[in-house]
Amino acid sequence: MKRFEHAFLALNRWLMIGTLATMAVIIFANVALRYLTSQSIEWAEEVGRHLMIWLTFLGCGPVLRFGGHIAVENLQDALPRAAAVALRALIALLLLGFFLFFVWYGIEYMGRTRFQQTPSTGISFAIVYAGLPIGMAMSAIHWLLVVRGYVTRREFAHDAQYDSTASASL
Repeated sequence: MKRFEHAFLALNRWLMIGTLATMAVIIFANVALRYLTSQSIEWAEEVGRHLMIWLTFLGCGPVLRFGGHIAVENLQDALPRAAAVALRALIALLLLGFFLFFVWYGIEYMGRTRFQQTPSTGISFAIVYAGLPIGMAMSAIHWLLVVRGYVTRREFAHDAQYDSTASASL
């Protein structure tokens, strides 16, 4: 299971790195061309926006697994241990339901938009909106890999490259 988890996290990270790098190159090239030649790439803003959508949904799972999303924890801090574990179990089930709902809804939304095309590139909006079900499915997998530690010990995954406590405190 650890090999799967490691490979899955590596895949997710490389997808995010590739998406961000592509977006950065396209937007930088467009800005440079606009100021240096008074010309611009007509599809750059649209593609950059669509890549940002994908990046948002691809990044949701890794941030979740390391406990980086905002959370209000006052109630579970005030409860006895058994009640806090029960509350975290309820939260875990609600989150899993949330992810599965958006996988289902994202697939349905893709079906509704499959014949609509983006203005500049002419690709199907279903490709753009595929980021929702794919990202939420990946988030559900990330969640299932860390949920036991969260529910029983209020722990998230640890990584030397990411410190959720430091990133949450500004």
